[in-house]
Amino acid sequence: MQCQVVHPFPPVADSGSRVLILGSFPSVKSRQDGFYYAHPHNRFWLMMEKLFSCRLAGIDEKKALLHRVHIALWDSIASCTITGSSDSSIRDVVAADIGGLVASTCIDTILANGTKSYDVYMRYVYPSLGITAVKMPSTSPANASWSLDRLVEAWRGHLVPIVQAP
Repeated sequence: MQCQVVHPFPPVADSGSRVLILGSFPSVKSRQDGFYYAHPHNRFWLMMEKLFSCRLAGIDEKKALLHRVHIALWDSIASCTITGSSDSSIRDVVAADIGGLVASTCIDTILANGTKSYDVYMRYVYPSLGITAVKMPSTSPANASWSLDRLVEAWRGHLVPIVQAP
């Protein structure tokens, strides 16, 4: 059953954020838990652990890592009609105020975690913001053709040099 859903939690960002990673819309599990990439089969946090050589046990540790490496985390969709967690079912999109977030930070790089996030950003946000997003391979379990190691290598090339620069 499809229903209109409003994004239930804020972005993780601060004035020093330099990179924005955009998902599409939180999964059912993420909406229940109140934080990004909560589905146990989503590889986002495992990938971050490998990229930054750390262990992330809970939400506070995940937020602390993001702040330490100047990464903001949000979704491109503020509200939509969706069935379960399926990006392919998303309709009636209202884009998030990404321009407002960018204006209050140092963000100059946007990485879209998957095709839906990229498409929504480029259609609704890019025309007014003017920062081209880089479409990254999705960490979602639906992207099973990409192993965790392959995801880490793809993301490393776009993410680590940016966050480690002075």
